[in-house]
Formats: sequence, structure tokens, C-alpha cells
Amino acid sequence: MTVPTKQSVFKSNGSTSTALYKHFFLAVFLVLIISIITTACIFILSFTLETKNRYEKISLKNLRSLPEVVIDDKVLLASPRQAKCSYWNCFNVYNCGQNGNDRISVYVYPLRKYLDPRGMPATNTISQEFYTIMKTIVESKYYTPDPTKACLFVPSIDTLSQIRFKPNITSQAFNTLPHWRDGENHLLFNMLPGDAPLYSTVMDVNVGKAIIAGAGLDSWTYRTGFDVSLPVFSPLAKQAESRDEYNVRSWLVISTQINVDPDYKEEMRTIASSHNEVLLLDACPLPTNLSVRCTPGTKQQYSYPDILKKSTFCLVFRGARLAQPLLLEAMAADCIPVIVADTLIMPFHNVLDWKRAAIFIMEENLADLMEVLKSVSDEHVVEMQNQIRWLYEQYFSSMEKIAITTLDIIQDRVYPQWAKMYEGWNIPTLEKTSNNPLFLPLTAPRSQGFTAVILTYDRLESLFILVEKLSKVPSLMKVLVVWNNQKKVPPPESEWPKINKPVKVIRTKANKLSNRFYPYEEIETEAILTIDDDIVMLTSDELEFGYEVWREFPDRIVGFPSRTHIWDNVTQSWRYESEWTNEISMVLTGAAFHHKYWSFMYTTALPVEIRDWVDDHMNCEDIAMNFLVANITNKPPIKVAPRKKFKCPECTNTEMLSADLSHMAERSQCVDRFARVYGSMPLKSVEFRADPVLYKDLFPEKLKRIALQIQIAMSSFYFRTFSQKANYFSARNAIILQAPPATNKFIPAYGTLRDSGFRKNVREKKSVIRQRRRQQKPTAAYGDSPRIAANRLRLCIPQTEQSVGGQCEVTGSAEGNCRGQAGASVPLTLQEHIVSSLLHRLSVYSATRRHRHVFSRGAQETRRLLDTINKIMTT
Repeated sequence: MTVPTKQSVFKSNGSTSTALYKHFFLAVFLVLIISIITTACIFILSFTLETKNRYEKISLKNLRSLPEVVIDDKVLLASPRQAKCSYWNCFNVYNCGQNGNDRISVYVYPLRKYLDPRGMPATNTISQEFYTIMKTIVESKYYTPDPTKACLFVPSIDTLSQIRFKPNITSQAFNTLPHWRDGENHLLFNMLPGDAPLYSTVMDVNVGKAIIAGAGLDSWTYRTGFDVSLPVFSPLAKQAESRDEYNVRSWLVISTQINVDPDYKEEMRTIASSHNEVLLLDACPLPTNLSVRCTPGTKQQYSYPDILKKSTFCLVFRGARLAQPLLLEAMAADCIPVIVADTLIMPFHNVLDWKRAAIFIMEENLADLMEVLKSVSDEHVVEMQNQIRWLYEQYFSSMEKIAITTLDIIQDRVYPQWAKMYEGWNIPTLEKTSNNPLFLPLTAPRSQGFTAVILTYDRLESLFILVEKLSKVPSLMKVLVVWNNQKKVPPPESEWPKINKPVKVIRTKANKLSNRFYPYEEIETEAILTIDDDIVMLTSDELEFGYEVWREFPDRIVGFPSRTHIWDNVTQSWRYESEWTNEISMVLTGAAFHHKYWSFMYTTALPVEIRDWVDDHMNCEDIAMNFLVANITNKPPIKVAPRKKFKCPECTNTEMLSADLSHMAERSQCVDRFARVYGSMPLKSVEFRADPVLYKDLFPEKLKRIALQIQIAMSSFYFRTFSQKANYFSARNAIILQAPPATNKFIPAYGTLRDSGFRKNVREKKSVIRQRRRQQKPTAAYGDSPRIAANRLRLCIPQTEQSVGGQCEVTGSAEGNCRGQAGASVPLTLQEHIVSSLLHRLSVYSATRRHRHVFSRGAQETRRLLDTINKIMTT
């Protein structure tokens, strides 16, 4: 038997103790982890259940059996209304933003019936108008059922009319609200303030720091930037809505207001006695009927508010209350309001420009009424009527719109970085002027060049051909290949064409057409050329010209294939049209230049409904981009004419998206759907295009760079010579001149403008071109119409200074005769051929007596141009 030694026993005991300690601490750690997880789960579950049970959307049903709240007499009144409140000292902006987005959250208190100890209610039954306000807020994007995340609180106590609530009990009820805090961040609605006999311009109740959204506020009670001014809503306004374009307004001005101040009545009688176009109406004798008005003397009856449709201007006086429901009734009837109330704060005063829609006359100047109204031109009357109609439909036609507009105004105060500008509040969408959001110079700098973004899936052969062609464009800086195939790896670097421009491949996470418009960090230039991988028919000079045109119009989409939209009377919807017509409204982004700002806007500001539609249907991303740009700039795209008709005979792949028969039908659906999303049709139809001229003339290749410099000199010539009539269409490529009214057509100069007239005499033009090609002579003047080209002969260039602009006769013979001091016809050099075109257009333009002065000025400019061209040729 072997007896273990002392040392081995010690080691065995030590290892056992260590193992026990390890197991003990491991068990404690596991118990601790399990406890933490269990506690967290219980807390989250209880919080979720509590939130679900506690914060539910309020119910607006059973208004006659509301829970009753008895207010004890010991409850204090709310503090008086603070007249010096402003957004900076009575509104806690830190309560906003709790919901995680830049939008105010509005909490509506649950409906309750507040009673005093004797059972007297604080308010009568909730009015229809106040119920509509609460329902609108609860169903709006601003509503939240969680008061802890609310920025704004709306009590469910009907305070619209002063005569419908008891001030003391109502004030005590305010003080019992759980989040009242002296009225901070609370919004109260009121339309009929004050009571007899004083009729205050603000409701008589203690409201502390609460915001008053009220009608009838004057310049003394309105707290600028804090309160919101409202109109007095009128149920009769719906009856007054006028949409009859054949309605005849037989009266210039009409007064239909009841209970007008006697002084104003006397003044109006004096005016009406000397002006037959003035109609004065008042209340009819008993029985009282608000739908009828009578003349003071004859008691002739007129239907009200229909009579408002028969007048151009409607008088709105201050009454017992400062604000009157007549304002909305007149607006509904497209009758221009004439406001005679000096201190009245007009509805939504801080955002709406009422000078565009109403006439304001000081009360002491009422005698000048007719002089002021007759000074308004007919054009201005139409503009004001259109503005009134738009304002009414946009902000005042219902209680829902009044409530939402009130919240929109507060939203703009809290988040001014997202606030609508003046144009957004006051100018209808269809009347907005062109806008350039890029703040770039007139012509973008050439030095930056452009980045080509190619959207591809797996067409490697055409992709490699396209990359090689793009590398030859002088202004190309980088090629960005957006690889949209998640099932296939891009080819290795060794298989790509060897070019002298950087190529970057970006693999996307999902196959979406919108990937072509993502603002990738690799895009360092201002200009982007979006191009499909099968667009291999464009040459380098055509792409370079497209970039030059984009530099002239950096805020627009500039591209080669174009489309238009039309209204289909059969289906009553917008339709996508791909026929080759003169009219365009879209440029397809399969080959188009645009500023990288639009890629950012497409990713961040495009309506979600449109983006989802594009991604789900794999279609219409180019239409969406055209809608986006047109909606912001209110400008059409620019079409660039390629050398040949934009077709791809090599592209017969049936895998193309456009090969699907349903492709066109879906695109028509896109146009109609996008127009509904935007609320109008933002696309602009035009009939012009930019044509490059260098490859249309028989210039040798070695002279093209010289000709480009001469183009610039010629552009300057036209701009100076025809400064009174020229429309500066393009500094380098096309100057479009307005012909004399007698000719009623355009004379394009050094660039072409295609219109319906240019489609005539096609055979005549072709025959002239064939004849000139056989003779190997210069073609007709750049951009000449077929009729001018057919009748135009070789022009002479006088060889002495005295003969410039002198006697030069153009006859109908094939050779032409030139009579001048030089006396002989000479062969035309390059610069002389250009100047001959200039002189010919100058003579055509100055054909009428009215424009002959242009020729003399043009002769002087021609001498200056000759000097410039000689310097270019010498250099």
C-alpha cells in the first residue's frame, strides 16, 4: 500500500478549493444576469401595458352624456391674461420635440362637463364648430395622445362664443387641468369675444399665459408673434360660393352689413345718391330673416348672400364686434372686401398679405371710397379676385382648414428652419414665378467638369463600350458605376477598359431605380450625367455640347431624349406621351445632365408615396425627377438635339424595362398619380431645343476650335446689336431674335429654334441641301428656316470700309450680283462667310421701316466683329 505524500495532499486540496470558488462566482454571476433581464422585462412589459392603457386616443362620442366634474368654490381662478406675453417669455419651447421629429405635438384634453357646486355648467352643449375643431386636431398629423410628449395643449372647453360660457367657472376649470401650469403652451379658440355693452376685442376670462386664437383682435389686444388671429366663421359662406364664369357683376360696390354705425350709414347714403353703381342694403322689417336684405327706402328684397355675387367690391365695416362674418361671405362670392376698420387684425395676419386681396380705407376717409375703387384697373380686379378665391379655398372655406392653418402657423414658429416662405403662404402654385434654388452664377464654371453616373445590372458589353466613349469627353472628371445586381459580382478591375479617367464601382444593397439619384460621396463635381448602360450612340462632342448647355442652365435638367404629357379627355387623367413632337415637358434621365443638388432633393425631399411607387414598380424614376425639379423651379427642362434621331438600333435586348408592353401604361399612371400627389401639374411644356451647329456645317476638324471662339464673338455681336429685341438664350450656342411683328416668326441666329413652321417645305430644304453639297459650297446661314434658305443666294462682302453696309443687291439668280464700291464677287473665307450670314440676317431684320435703325448700328458692330475674328485667325 502506497501512502500519499504530504505535498500531493496539499496540491489536491488547493485545486479543489479553486474549482469551488470558480463555480460559486459563476453561479452568482448567472443569477445576477437572470435577475437583471427579468427585472428589465417586467419593467418594459408593465410600462408598455401602462402606456397602452393610459394614453389612448380621446373619444368624441356621446357628447350629451359626458363625465361630470364638480368644481369646488375653493378652487382659485386662473391668473389674468398677461398682455405682455410673447413667444419668448410665455411659451416653453423645450416641451416641443419630445416625439423625435421636427413637428409640434398637440394634446387635446378628454371631454368633460364642468359644473359648479350648484350644478350650473361652465359652458353650454359643445357647438358644431368647436366639435369640428377638436375632431380636426385629433385626426391631424399634429395630434398625440401622450401629454408627456405634447408641445401644445388644447382644453376641451368650448370658448368660441363669449355668450356661451360663464367666465368664472370656466377660469376655475382651466386651473384644474392637470397640465395647466398658468396656461403655458395652451391654445384657446375664440371667435365671438366680449359681451354687451362693451364688446371687448378679446374674450373676458382669465387665461394666464395661454395663446389666444381669436377673431376680432385689434392692434391693442393682439400680441404679435404669440396670438393667432382668426376669421369669424359663417355658415352662409357655403351658399355664397361663386364658380359661375358667366356671372355678371352689375354693381361696383355693395353694403349688406346689418347694424352699421349710423355715421357710416349717413356717409354711404351721400355716396349712393351721386353714384348709381352703389347698392345699400339693410335688414328687412319683421319677421327677421338673415337670408334676405332690403333697400332702406323702397324695401325691395334681395336674396342674401346671393346678392354678393353681383358686386365687384363688398364693404366690411366695424360693427358692435370688430370682426364680422361678412368677410368670409364676401370672399366666398369672389367679392373683393373693402375693409373699413382701422384697428382690425386681419385673419392669419402674420403670414397672409391681405393687400393682395383686399382694399383698406381709413374710417375717416370713407368719403373717398369711389375715387379709390375706380382707380383700381380691370386687370388688378381680376388678380385680386383670383387671389381671394385661392385664399378662401386654401385657408377659410371650412372650420377644418381654419384649425389646421392655426396649427401650421404655430408649427412655423417653433421650427422656423422648416417654415414656409412668403410665396408658400400667399402665391398659388400655378402662379409662382421661376425659381433657381442653386444660387449659382448665370453660367456654371467649366473647370469642374462632370461626373458620369451609370446605372447598370449585367450588360457588360455595352457598359464597357459606354465607359470607353465617355472617357473621350474632355469635361469628364470621373465615372461612377452603380452596380444594381445583388446576385452577381462586378467584373474584376483587370477586365475594365483602360482609360485615363478614374472609374469607381458602387454596389447597392437593393435593386432600385432610385439608386441612380443617390448623392454619393464620390460625386465631387456640381454636374452629374446620369446615363443608362445601353446609351452608346451618343458621341463625345454631343456629350460635351450637352454639358456646355447645362452650364448655361445649371438649375434645369438638360438631356437628349424628351417626352411630354397630355390631358386625356376620355379618361379624365394625365397621359404620358412619347411621340416625336415639337412640344416637350420632360427629359429622360437615361442621358441627361443635372446638378447634384437635385440628387440630394430626390433622396430627402421627394414625397414618400412617389419614391415607394418608383421602387415597387421599377419604373418612372425619371418622371419623378422631372416632377421634383419643375415643382421647385417652375421651369421646363432643356432638350439637346443629337446628331441623329435618338434611337438605339443595337439595343434590342428584351430584358430592357421599356420592352414590356405594360411599360407605357404604367408611365401614364405615374404622370397622373404624381400630379395628384403634388396637388397640381408642375410640368411645363415648351417648344424649343438647343442644337449644336459645329457638326451641321462643313467645317474642317482643325477649324472647329477656331469656330468655337468665333461663336463667342458672334454672340457678343448679336447681344450688342439687337439689345432691344434679343432674348439671350445661350451665350455660346444660340441667340434667338424676335422678328418684326409683320413676319410673325423667329429668325434664329447661330443656333436653331424649332417650331411648327420649320416642319414646312421639308422637300424644298432637302433639295437645297443636296444641291449645296454637290457644289461643295457653304450651307445656308446657320439656323435659316427652309423658306429663307431656299431663296438665299451667295452674298458679297465689300472689300473697302466705305462699302460696308453700302449698296448690295440680292437677286433671284443662282449666282447673285453684288454692286458696291468693290464691284466684284469674291470667294468667301471662313470669317467672311460668317459675317455674310450676319449681314443677311441684319438686312432681313431691318426690312421694316420701324427697324431700319438696327442696320446702321449693326454695320458698326460688324466692323468690330471683323477685327475680332481677324485677331482670332491670326492667333
